[in-house]
Amino acid sequence: MSYLLALDQGTTSSRAMVFDADGRVRGAAQRAVAARYPHPGWVEHDAGEILSTQLDCARMALSEAGITAAQLVALGIANQRETTILWDRATGRPVAPAIVWQDRRTAADCDRLRDEGHGDMIRARTGLELDAYFSATKLAWLLRYVPGGRARAERGELAFGTVDSWLVWHLTGGAVHVTDAGNASRTMLFDIHRGIWDEELLALLDIPRALLPEIVDSSGICGETRAEVLGAAVPIAGIAGDQQAATFGQACFVPGMAKNTYGTGCFLLMNTGSRPVPSANRLLTTVAWRTAAGIRYALEGSIFMGGATVQWLRDGLGLIRTAAEVEALAASVADSGGVVLVPAFTGLGAPHWDAYARGALFGLTRSSGAGHIARAALEAIALQTVDLVAAMNLDGAAPLTELRVDGGAAANDLLMQMQADLLGVPVVRPQMLETTAFGAACLAGLAVGLWSGLDEVAAHWREERRFEPAMSAALREATLARWRRAVERAKAWADE
Repeated sequence: MSYLLALDQGTTSSRAMVFDADGRVRGAAQRAVAARYPHPGWVEHDAGEILSTQLDCARMALSEAGITAAQLVALGIANQRETTILWDRATGRPVAPAIVWQDRRTAADCDRLRDEGHGDMIRARTGLELDAYFSATKLAWLLRYVPGGRARAERGELAFGTVDSWLVWHLTGGAVHVTDAGNASRTMLFDIHRGIWDEELLALLDIPRALLPEIVDSSGICGETRAEVLGAAVPIAGIAGDQQAATFGQACFVPGMAKNTYGTGCFLLMNTGSRPVPSANRLLTTVAWRTAAGIRYALEGSIFMGGATVQWLRDGLGLIRTAAEVEALAASVADSGGVVLVPAFTGLGAPHWDAYARGALFGLTRSSGAGHIARAALEAIALQTVDLVAAMNLDGAAPLTELRVDGGAAANDLLMQMQADLLGVPVVRPQMLETTAFGAACLAGLAVGLWSGLDEVAAHWREERRFEPAMSAALREATLARWRRAVERAKAWADE
């Protein structure tokens, strides 16, 4: 039997999963990763903790599967995207904390670039909005504030990477400095049309080219692990950002197919095929994956607060003890009682892109209780997704006929029914919710010939439950109108 190891490094945890040739999970492990919030709007990780927890999980997953690394045919990596790490090439140590994708410290830098008239050029080249979400301004900030950072970068002493690059560097003992085209497309430094780092953008942000990794295919052998890391040398054959990996794992191989991942944030990706589709409604045009067959593109809507909204109910308000309790609390009331939560705790993502929006609760009365707030929180996750689908429709995307879902919060039946009701289309949950790890494994398996092609990968996708919309059109429209009114009132709250 041949096995694949998938490393799934996320915002709140590192995971590893072992899959067999039939796509079944044979071993898994997960460890939490701490975030730090040193200032309002700042979010940081310890890059060393990212690495150590991920390696621990890999070893534990192999142990649970009852196999050794010598039985692995390949390793695939899925990673939280945009999170920015700068490290010393000689020592392999980070020179500063990792700046997480949620971090807003460079919002003013983005405002300045926009005021200087660079927004349209950046969107045309990269497919991205000019926003602090992406890696470019984070990296520029590090080069400004790390002592001697820019001079050391120009001398070739430092390396930049997103989390995939950081993991590959250490898995290979510093022998390989790469990223795949999908992760590169999230940096705001990559020309998605030419498939290369853009020299004009590097010059605009004063980022030395020597910092950047080589761009490789999402499915293809780019190196191998040092034998001492896992116990045997293993080909590294798949790399993808977590949302691209989940789209691949959901078998969204045909243009028009879409998936939504309910993780810390929510990320809706629709396959648009071999041509990038520009968005007139502030969605992102991104690389889905690059293989020997070429680049495949996607339209993406990014929501900053998905499952993190439920974490706030738990950690910030103390309404629940565990995230799993939110479903029962929300189901304790028939509706939200007019309460609307806009979870703009770190600004609003697509299609609004308002870094200065802030979280707000509207419609509270003396009869409002914990159940109403919990229900409003779940509705907010679903309503943000509706906004993304509406933007895709305005961009001329094929009408959505069903939405495939994954991620931890997709296990919440009430949320999934809300999503179907508010979208007005079926929501389909697969048997395997860990589609991010599975997508990374599939990319690696294809590269080493374990699976012959996309049809064989798609055959491993199986439906677990289908949620059909049951809400009346009138109630849906009233709910959407109330939501949109609340969003408008939450915008620009922190704008000085």
